[in-house]
Amino acid sequence: MEKLTITQPDDWHLHVRDGAMLKAVLPHTVRQFPRAIIMPNLKPPIRSVEEAAAYRDRIIAAIPTDQRFEPLMTLYLTDNTSPDEIIGASKSQFVKAVKYYPAGATTNSDFGVTDIRRCDRVFEAMEEVDIPLLVHGEVTDKKVDVFDREKVFIEKYLLPLKQRFAKLRIVFEHITTSDAVNFVLKAENVAATITPQHLLFNRNALFQGGLRPHFYCLPILKGEEHRQAIVQAATSGNPKFFLGTDSAPHTRNNKESSCGCAGCYSALHALALYAEAFERADALDKLEAFASFYGPDFYRLPRNTEQITLVKSTWRIPDEISLIDSGVVPLWAGHEIMWQIQ
Repeated sequence: MEKLTITQPDDWHLHVRDGAMLKAVLPHTVRQFPRAIIMPNLKPPIRSVEEAAAYRDRIIAAIPTDQRFEPLMTLYLTDNTSPDEIIGASKSQFVKAVKYYPAGATTNSDFGVTDIRRCDRVFEAMEEVDIPLLVHGEVTDKKVDVFDREKVFIEKYLLPLKQRFAKLRIVFEHITTSDAVNFVLKAENVAATITPQHLLFNRNALFQGGLRPHFYCLPILKGEEHRQAIVQAATSGNPKFFLGTDSAPHTRNNKESSCGCAGCYSALHALALYAEAFERADALDKLEAFASFYGPDFYRLPRNTEQITLVKSTWRIPDEISLIDSGVVPLWAGHEIMWQIQ
């Protein structure tokens, strides 16, 4: 296949930051995706409908001229989130979900939930107004091996959560293990987003020829058997699995440091990366539904009607994108990739 035309997809998990970084990275997303679920983990985080409205205004102001883009906002769940805030989010029409970060699990998660049981009244309200819960599914217990954090989270927190709140719609974000795939397949009212890095790479990518910080993300890349399980889920045609890049821009100096930030920047070339992964799996015919149909269906939003075309034309992913200060290194920098947007 030399050309692939699909319904224009959306990004159901995206970080665009704020200020200068927001203005620099948003054009990459807008070129491919007319909508995106916006992560709320700023400093300070987006914890209220009022804060979400102000952040939404800043995003809209950064949209390039003559481009169409709708930011779908989320609230950052804390120990102090109130059920009234959830009711207000439902009435707002622009807040589409609530994001759960275990405290300290990833970048800017210090305000996250310390004990998930403290949020039961909030989950009751979310069931009532039918707002999805987006879950960063990792434990933060230092005694748990970093490669087992997702598996332990499922056993310790997600299974009990679903037993308490069977009707609560949950998106298990950026899943990385066969354990997560199996949980999603069995659980009712649960879906999952899958990133390009977890489709294309296993944990060996972190250490090829030395420590490779631009492959470092959380949840961390896992072993090959888990990568294969993620590929199988994404290409299966099961509507529980859909596209969410988790594109997370960090400047080079914040990645290449003594304590580098977690996150891979894929907004520049996300669709090309997904096309590469699906073609490797001999499943390009499954890409449109994964990228364009299952996400809006889960969020109960209309599917897009416009189309986008990818062509097979080899190009080299740049070593760095000159955005701000020290620049941003995109995922798989320097690699020749086969697909690009027409």
